[in-house]
Amino acid sequence: MSNNDSVGDLEKLLKQTTIAEGGISFAGRGLKLDTEDDAKEVVDAIEQCEDLSFFNMEGNTLGVDAAKAIAKALEKHKEFKRALWKDMFTGRMKSEIPLALKHLGGGMLTAGARLVELDLSDNALGPIGVEGLADFLRSTCCYNLQELRLNNNGLGVTGTKMLAKALLDCHKNSSAEGKPLALKIFIAGRNRIENEGALKLAEVFKTIGTLEEIAMPQNGIYHVGISALSDAFRANPNLRIINLNDNTITEKGAVALAKAFLELKELKILNFGDCLLRTKGAILLANALKDTHQLEELILDSNEIGQEGGEAVAKAVSNKLKLKALNLNSNNFGENGIEVITNALKESGHFEFLSSLSDDEGTDDEEEDGGGGDGEDDEDENSEAGSASDSEPTATEVEQSYVGKPDGSEVKAGDFLCSPTAENFTALGPDSHNLFIKEAEAESEDKFLDIMLPALMKVASLSVHNESIVKSTALTCSQKLYQYLMEWGAKNNQLSLITNSILVHLGFLKSEDKKFKVNYNLDGCLNSLNKALEQPFFPASTKEVILVFLGRQVVNVPDDALSCRQIAA
Repeated sequence: MSNNDSVGDLEKLLKQTTIAEGGISFAGRGLKLDTEDDAKEVVDAIEQCEDLSFFNMEGNTLGVDAAKAIAKALEKHKEFKRALWKDMFTGRMKSEIPLALKHLGGGMLTAGARLVELDLSDNALGPIGVEGLADFLRSTCCYNLQELRLNNNGLGVTGTKMLAKALLDCHKNSSAEGKPLALKIFIAGRNRIENEGALKLAEVFKTIGTLEEIAMPQNGIYHVGISALSDAFRANPNLRIINLNDNTITEKGAVALAKAFLELKELKILNFGDCLLRTKGAILLANALKDTHQLEELILDSNEIGQEGGEAVAKAVSNKLKLKALNLNSNNFGENGIEVITNALKESGHFEFLSSLSDDEGTDDEEEDGGGGDGEDDEDENSEAGSASDSEPTATEVEQSYVGKPDGSEVKAGDFLCSPTAENFTALGPDSHNLFIKEAEAESEDKFLDIMLPALMKVASLSVHNESIVKSTALTCSQKLYQYLMEWGAKNNQLSLITNSILVHLGFLKSEDKKFKVNYNLDGCLNSLNKALEQPFFPASTKEVILVFLGRQVVNVPDDALSCRQIAA
């Protein structure tokens, strides 16, 4: 390589590395830093920077030894304030991340740095990564922390609990020093926080009391967690932005949020899209927001809101002089509802801020508190429930009930899934559950539930058939499918996804697939589900959530199942 080529490469690297006033950015460089030698360019830049206010390593990947070298360089920068470290561990082993974080935290601690911003979003931390972060969060380096961004880190319930404990310790320690932790921004979307994690974070928010923005979308939080968070919101009077998109608020959660809104006068941006608010929930929020005059943006799309709810929202924003955006798309207003809502917004002068309603799903006649209606079935026989006095079939009767197609050919699982009649089901024979399992396992793992759940529901729908043989065999088959499904979920760490999928297929939650329709008899599905809930193979974590949607208390739960007792209360 010529000297001119070397100079050219150096100039190119310098252009990619931004050494700005107050900091350094290696963002987007795609550097793979494994060893101390690999990190030399970064270390040199840190050492040459006189004022390292920020350090951006987004879009690179950092190993343990490289982190150790960088940490050593950070020891000389007490002025360091903003650690912008998104997407910094791509392709790293889980065991590497906590060690790398401990090195980096140690370097800042030695320097006596006091961070105001820490961004570790889009790193697969998991609970083990939080172990490497927790000691740093409770140290003096984080006493002045104002912005904590942990989006898409896979924290889970366990990691969230560890995070909450570290933040509470930080607040306690910093208070003892005379200046309590005054966090302003907390971002933690897509982390599977669920109810238990939400309860712990609610305690943190309530203790801190200085938050201005809280974003926790896509976390599998139901009304129990939403209610706890809402209570914590009230302890943060300067709260301006709340994002709970794609959690399950429902009417029960909306009651708690509405109470909080009455006390929060600085609210500017609210994102409750895809939260299953439905009409009653939308009305509750709308009424609570009537006097929130700072509101600039309101997102309520994909919530199964009917015309009455849409009208309430339009009325609530009529006096919002600072409104900039209103999203009500993908609800159930219907043509007449859309006309009424748009006319109301035109009258108040806010129509220009309304997003398109092109994806409105039309009016919905289902009972809002029923969560899914009775479904439709082309086979009248499937909708007839057998009486309690029906006698159980004998083994011989069951064996004789299995028939093939009229032309004598064999009926396959796929035939039943396409046409889920009693005749096709009985034609599958006594080993029908294994046929459905094989059908699902033939697909890739990410498609397994797309086959298994519809098969389970279609079989379960026959468990209230008017013929006792069909009813009995369908119930037995569906129980075996439930058992296999739960064992598969536990083995593949997918129980949370299975829980949501069951609720979607029962009509309690809205499917992300707009083409999804419940086209089987829900009476049978619920009959089979109730039977499965009594079985020892059904996980407590799944059972407790489903019972909430069924409107029943949780009983006989383990002592360590905190969220169970919270739900039952």
